[in-house]
Amino acid sequence: MSLEEKLKKLEEMRQEARLGGGVDRIESQHKKGKLTARERIELLLDKGSFEEFDMFVTHRSQAFGLGNKKFLGDGVVTGNGTIDGRQVFIFSQDFTVFGGSLSEAHAEKICKIMEMAMKVGAPVIGLNDSGGARIQEGVVSLGGYADIFLLNTLASGVVPQISVILGPCAGGAVYSPAITDFIFMVKNTSYMFVTGPNVVKTVTNEVVTSEELGGAMTHASKSGVAHFACENEAETIHKVRKLFSYIPLNNLEDPPMVECTDPLDREEEKLNSIVPEDSNKSYDMKEVINNIVDDGDFFEVHEDFAMNIIVGFARLGGRTIGIIANQPSVLAGCLDINSSVKGARFIRFCDSFNIPLLTFEDVPGFLPGTDQEHGGIIKNGAKLLYAYCEATVPKITVITRKAYGGAYDVMNSKHVRGDMNYAWPSAEIAVMGSKGAAEIIFKKDITSAKDPKAELDKKTEEFREQFANPFKAAARGYVDDIIEPKTTRARLIRAYQMLETKKDENPPKKHGNIPL
Repeated sequence: MSLEEKLKKLEEMRQEARLGGGVDRIESQHKKGKLTARERIELLLDKGSFEEFDMFVTHRSQAFGLGNKKFLGDGVVTGNGTIDGRQVFIFSQDFTVFGGSLSEAHAEKICKIMEMAMKVGAPVIGLNDSGGARIQEGVVSLGGYADIFLLNTLASGVVPQISVILGPCAGGAVYSPAITDFIFMVKNTSYMFVTGPNVVKTVTNEVVTSEELGGAMTHASKSGVAHFACENEAETIHKVRKLFSYIPLNNLEDPPMVECTDPLDREEEKLNSIVPEDSNKSYDMKEVINNIVDDGDFFEVHEDFAMNIIVGFARLGGRTIGIIANQPSVLAGCLDINSSVKGARFIRFCDSFNIPLLTFEDVPGFLPGTDQEHGGIIKNGAKLLYAYCEATVPKITVITRKAYGGAYDVMNSKHVRGDMNYAWPSAEIAVMGSKGAAEIIFKKDITSAKDPKAELDKKTEEFREQFANPFKAAARGYVDDIIEPKTTRARLIRAYQMLETKKDENPPKKHGNIPL
């Protein structure tokens, strides 16, 4: 065979591989409102940057007639490319080939790019669209999943890992995404569950749809498994690209800096009046964030889950920061089980990848009640405390209003290695709320008074004047400065510039034992 004939044969094989399961199955995919594996890669990566690996790999199974059914690539497209010129490794499962099911060869392709990503220090993005393990291969396909799980774990904290769920993911197919750093889902077309609706009905006699059991909004709002629930695949991929713009390529790099056109010394007068004088009234902490960060651009993570705490990425002076903020307009900003876990997970990602932390604090305490206590608020609240204590990146806190009790300690106080801690004049830093404190401290005076209510009001105000302010904390050095709210942006930018060369470390150990 001449070289010309060999090249012709090569091109024919490439064309065959690009068709995946064939034209009919591609059309079926499009009718469901879904893109093909290759179309997704083209949309995600910079044009012309994709370099494919293992295009000609096929499975090696002969059981159940599989020997006569082979497709080049075996249901997954793998390789590397760039997003905004920065390297990334990618795998995209092809539902047109055996329903995207995972075989031994399919798993080997994924493991190869994950190992390469760790060697060169680049993130891994998985575009998941799989029916799970390929049943015909039995334990071999299960072993393939375990190989991927191990590499997900070894890569954790070394390179960022992003999972995009673009179809049904069941059984073993959900555990790899669960180990990764961020999960994106598409409303009405992507699902995640360990056991599907049919198995649920058989075992528990419960009738439930795929959407109710494991749809995007179920996992974005109830379980917290998904960080983002998007309207369609195009929006999903756009958000993946935006997330990518905030994070470094690996744990040895700093996040990317961008040119900042927003004045570094910009002041916002509205911040001086954003906190109501009545401490029982709520306000939207997102307004505070949007008025401080570069160009008002805040990329929120886990927006629909545990909304009493806000987490996400923004920039200050062109520098990426991770923001954690209490939300007074939801549950008065109390910390509960879900918000503690949400905050802890985000903090640990930022600390793993050298992203400075900014905390906006307005927290009256931990949410009381039997549901919280029996659900393990002690253990779960400790996760948030542990994450803050463990983090060694630059850490800044701004107390806008309430900082009560143990929640004051937890939310990056000076005592857990907060680097710079600021308070607005509206800050109330105390063991508990003024009324509750007055009822305990002045109990005898109140009960013996002619008008107990008037006496309680008087003592409450007396306590508020003496303790519910930032000055006692400032006198102790627990607050570095009390700042005018409108100047917050400029103060934070200068503080992060000062902390740019910060060095801190934890005692040598294999790893700590976070209260899971």
